[in-house]
Amino acid sequence: MEKRKLEKLGIETSLLGFGCMRFPVTKEGKIDEAEAEKMIDKAIAAGVNYIDTAYPYHNGESEPFVGKVLQKYPRESFYLATKLPVWLVETKEDIERIFAEQLERLQTDYIDFYLLHAMDADRIRKMREVGYLEVLEKLRSEGKIKYIGFSFHDSYEVFEDILNERDWDFCQIQLNYMDAEEQAGLKGYALAAERGIPVVVMEPIKGGSLASFAEDITGMFRDMDKDASVASFALRWVGSLPGVKVILSGMSSMEQVEDNLKTFTGFKVLSENEKNTIDKVVEVLNSRVQNGCTGCRYCMPCPAGVDIPGCFSAWNTYHMYQNYNVVSWKWETDMGDKKQAKNCVKCGKCEAACPQKISIREDLEKVQKDLDERKYVL
Repeated sequence: MEKRKLEKLGIETSLLGFGCMRFPVTKEGKIDEAEAEKMIDKAIAAGVNYIDTAYPYHNGESEPFVGKVLQKYPRESFYLATKLPVWLVETKEDIERIFAEQLERLQTDYIDFYLLHAMDADRIRKMREVGYLEVLEKLRSEGKIKYIGFSFHDSYEVFEDILNERDWDFCQIQLNYMDAEEQAGLKGYALAAERGIPVVVMEPIKGGSLASFAEDITGMFRDMDKDASVASFALRWVGSLPGVKVILSGMSSMEQVEDNLKTFTGFKVLSENEKNTIDKVVEVLNSRVQNGCTGCRYCMPCPAGVDIPGCFSAWNTYHMYQNYNVVSWKWETDMGDKKQAKNCVKCGKCEAACPQKISIREDLEKVQKDLDERKYVL
């Protein structure tokens, strides 16, 4: 199992971290505990020593389940990460109360890696007002937290602002070869690495989007290594960055566990040829974008209730990956009938406000047609 030294902290972690937000579930939507436990056991036996969960994962079931499973292992044999649900915090007392609840749920006396969860501009502002750092440092002084960090979802500028807040022990960002310029991105990674702050990466396979492609893209990966999974290249792309110390994979099947263990046992950084091929893959995927919507939302609100940027995001993603499954939840559940393109009344208000001068009404017709037909289903 590939290990990485976190020089700043004086410890060594497995490069592969077990993300506990996508366990297999039963028909009732509960964690399939028997199968999930086998998966964790398999990963730990192979050398994985970083286990990442959070307060809301699996509707609050992840922490208690993980805590129960880990009782069979010596506490010093693994690093446990969980996160403060900052959206539930109004006072300093809330932080201490929630943290105490998490210790109980996880059946442990301390948390190794404790993160402010999903930080953005609004959340860091709120945490500063609450005085979060004083509480976390108090918990650290009591031996209940070892390392303090944050996970992040916002712009690079906000990331830089938060990174400047203090000398963080670590940070967690979303990063993959399709999101290299999104959120903190490679620029944020480079800033953290320059300051010696260990980087933990989430969404290295972009929620599964980089694990399954149409035959043309799949063929490009097979030409490099016919025995390697498509997903393994996404993981190796992230792992080829030396400042990345842990790559979280939210594994939902034993097959995924086994494939990831194969990738991280005898781990190989990408060759120049492999890097160039992935650059070509990115170029091909980006060329499939159907329109230039930037998500600026100047077109909103729509009088008919259509989520115009949401429609175009789903449409562009669908065509990029040529896979309906990567947008099915967003289109059917998150947006649902009321926000879909079919509700457009063609008033034209949106087009008058669009700085990109997109033919919104015409494109919304195409969105609905394409996603109703579902030509690309893998």
